[in-house]
Amino acid sequence: MITAIIIFVLAGLAEIGGGYLVWLWLRESRPLWYGALGGLILIVYGIIPTLQSFPSFGRVYAAYGGVFVVLAVLWGWAVDRKTPDLYDWVGAAICIVGVCVMLWAPRGS
Repeated sequence: MITAIIIFVLAGLAEIGGGYLVWLWLRESRPLWYGALGGLILIVYGIIPTLQSFPSFGRVYAAYGGVFVVLAVLWGWAVDRKTPDLYDWVGAAICIVGVCVMLWAPRGS
C-alpha cells in the first residue's frame, strides 16, 4: 500500500510540475526551455503509473485522479499561494475516500 501511494504521489508531482512549467512558458512568457522541460516531465508522468502493481489501467488512472485532486489543492496552496477553503478540503477528502474504495475494497476475484 505504501508503494502504491508513493507512486501516485510521484505521478501527481510529475503531472502538476510538468503542466505548471508549460503554463509558465505559454501563459507567463517564460523561456522556451520551461516548456521543453515541462514536456519531458509530462512524458515521465506517463511512465510512472505503469509501475503500479494493480492490474487494471482504468482503475489505476481513476484512483490517480483522486490523488491528483489533493495534490493540485496542495500545489495551489504552496506554489500559487491560494489558501484552500473548507470546501476544497472536503472535496479533496471525498476524492481520497473514493481512491481507497476503488483500490482496496475487498473484491472476489
